[in-house]
Amino acid sequence: MELLIGLCVIIITGYYIIKGYNSAGVLLSTGLLLLLLSVALDKPILPQQVKSTGLAYLDILEYVKYLLLNRGGDLGMLIMVLCGFAKYMSHIGANDVVVKLISRPLHKIKSPYILMMFAYVVACCMTFSVSSATGLGVLLMATLFPIMVNIGISRGAAAAICASPSSIILSPTSGDVVLAAEKAQLPLLDFAIKLTLPTSIVAITAVAISHYFWQRYLDRKADIQVETLEVAEITTKVPNYYAILPFLPVIGVLIFSGQYAPSLHIITIILIGMLITCLLEFIRTFDAKTVLNDLTAFYHGMADAFSGVVILLVAAGVFAQGLSTIGFIHELIDSVQNFSSGGMLMMIALALITALAAITTGSGNAPFYAFVELIPRLASQMGINAAYLTIPMLQASNIGRAMSPVSGVVVAVSGMANISPFEVVKRTSVPMTVGLVVVMITTHWIVPQ
Repeated sequence: MELLIGLCVIIITGYYIIKGYNSAGVLLSTGLLLLLLSVALDKPILPQQVKSTGLAYLDILEYVKYLLLNRGGDLGMLIMVLCGFAKYMSHIGANDVVVKLISRPLHKIKSPYILMMFAYVVACCMTFSVSSATGLGVLLMATLFPIMVNIGISRGAAAAICASPSSIILSPTSGDVVLAAEKAQLPLLDFAIKLTLPTSIVAITAVAISHYFWQRYLDRKADIQVETLEVAEITTKVPNYYAILPFLPVIGVLIFSGQYAPSLHIITIILIGMLITCLLEFIRTFDAKTVLNDLTAFYHGMADAFSGVVILLVAAGVFAQGLSTIGFIHELIDSVQNFSSGGMLMMIALALITALAAITTGSGNAPFYAFVELIPRLASQMGINAAYLTIPMLQASNIGRAMSPVSGVVVAVSGMANISPFEVVKRTSVPMTVGLVVVMITTHWIVPQ
């Protein structure tokens, strides 16, 4: 019954969003409906860290309040500050300088899609520094997205690039990798470097190539004209060295990672970037009034992000919690345990169901953390290598998140790009599917069964 309820609500949600209803409103409404059904079925709806009001039905609104405080004050504030930073960079002309300088050598390259492939690989490498999928997506939207769009990459394709780098795990210190190595009963470096990293490199290559063909196909199908921006079309009054300013958050993340300098929160790094920019603006203009007035663009960018992105994140969180509390994930786990086929079929089944759970809930961690608990027992019962089952699940949970219209990274990216979450999912679906298939094939080839 829980699976049936969850699937019905997912279909209803997708139907109304496709029909053009407000995404945040639909997600919030269906999420509240799931929580109401959970209370009616006498299921707990609050996570352990949230204190109950004493009345089950009021606990529904208590959870919404918790998400508003949690996502609005932490992740939401990060998104707002990054959006404000991006709008300020556009307002002062720094983004135009970047495009102008990049366009000079790039106008000789006929296909922006080749540039898009390199942008994806570079974004994947940034996962070493930024572990949060949503945080990285927002950072890329604030820095890389406007540059990609202005050099001729369509908005949908550029948004897909920003939404998908965290889908393939590279960092050996990721919390997911550490847990996976423990469940696979292998030393961390052996598991991460010798087994997981090769599959990741092959998958990233396959996804980059898939992005090239899929985004080009969708752009041509929609008759989107993609042309490289000519340098002569860009006029800006600020000096060329302003081109470094939009990348200050990325540079700051690399410097203040704890290895070379103190570890700082991304918001602190962005504030440092804003301070540097304002000082440069004052030195350039010697007009304090104009510099302070220009900060209004930063504030407006933050406000737009709250109404367009943060509220969507809260609504998506309510929806995901509703699917979880109704018992949808638990039933998926039970369905996995019913499989008793050979090792390869079990590996495929676990990967596919983990990806499905990530797609429906929008969470990469939750499905993996739930399913990985089964690995030691299943591997022991079947007499196969636990790593053989674990690696595809590890990658599938992150790949599924990039294909979920309710995941934090897709919601954030679509909101900042001003396009539908389903448009982003359509753009990521084929490359992510290719990535998952390649992960399973490479695992079967590299990891002993």
